[in-house]
Amino acid sequence: MKLYVGLDISLESTSVCVVDQNGSVVRECKPATVPEAIGLALKEWKGSIERVGLEAQALSPWLSVELIRLGLPAIVVETVHMQRALSAQRNKTDRNDARGIAQMMRTGWFRAVHVKSPESQQLRFLLSGRRLLKRKFIDVENELRGALKAFGLVIGAVGRGDLEARTLELIDGAPRIVVALATTLLRVRRMLFAEYAELHKQILRFVRDDEICRRFMTVPGVGPVTALAFKAAVDDPARFKRSRTVGAHFGLTPRRFQSGTVDYSGRISRCGDPEVRTALYASASSLLVRCKKWSSLRAWGMTIAKRRGHKKAVVAVARKLAAVLHRMWRDGSEFRWSTAKDAQPNGMAATALTA
Repeated sequence: MKLYVGLDISLESTSVCVVDQNGSVVRECKPATVPEAIGLALKEWKGSIERVGLEAQALSPWLSVELIRLGLPAIVVETVHMQRALSAQRNKTDRNDARGIAQMMRTGWFRAVHVKSPESQQLRFLLSGRRLLKRKFIDVENELRGALKAFGLVIGAVGRGDLEARTLELIDGAPRIVVALATTLLRVRRMLFAEYAELHKQILRFVRDDEICRRFMTVPGVGPVTALAFKAAVDDPARFKRSRTVGAHFGLTPRRFQSGTVDYSGRISRCGDPEVRTALYASASSLLVRCKKWSSLRAWGMTIAKRRGHKKAVVAVARKLAAVLHRMWRDGSEFRWSTAKDAQPNGMAATALTA
């Protein structure tokens, strides 16, 4: 008899539901959220279990790997798809969610998520830490600028390296509390910036020693952060059969709505990793605006910009960049500044764009 398991995970305990191939509940329990406890609860039916489903969340990578090590066929399910499927239930409880997940495993109506390797997870942690510190010290700068304006002290347009000297010059002779708060914010900003710079150096060191990232950076507009973010997000290039689907994976393709006589395409879907999408967009913008060296990819983007506008051109080039980077990674090829037939109407910059 084939069995299917649904796991609704929380920090302390996990609701487990086991159903048979007819959808009847075989067992329900609530062990602790540790792989050994879950494995012990399912030990009796270990040889009959076809799928074990759990929602994609913070604990999912660790739990799925450990459950597979224990011999359980764990599958991590895409969060939005699962939420839509479970929203039909009248009552939202952990027990009902576990039942719903088990039924999804039985019917096969789910969308599996790729569980990234430990190395990719570490790289994503490094990138997210750098991003967090950058946002925080920018928030401190903005708070400092805004607070001083109330006293008529305008910092103005100064570089990041000159902001502290400019602030100390302005608060000379200001009320004591203004001086105390401004100097405190400057110390916090200095500390945050130093730690941010250290994390950025770690990224540069990794990219320098990584052959794949160095190859990515031969593409105009692609810097170390974009190269590392793309590598960490894709993790395994073999999981994409076609390079052009990578752009859709990161939400760079238009949404489509079709119902009856209504059929239209909207703005980009914005699904997938937002940080990779932002990095690809920034690289595409740099390629079109800052890069002066000619390439087929840039010429293609400039043609779209004249016809459809700059923003749509940047999105289109970002989508092409995702395909190019994936094909370069998968084939071990180099970026080609021009194609064999530059007169082609699509003006693609690499054979990756036809994959």
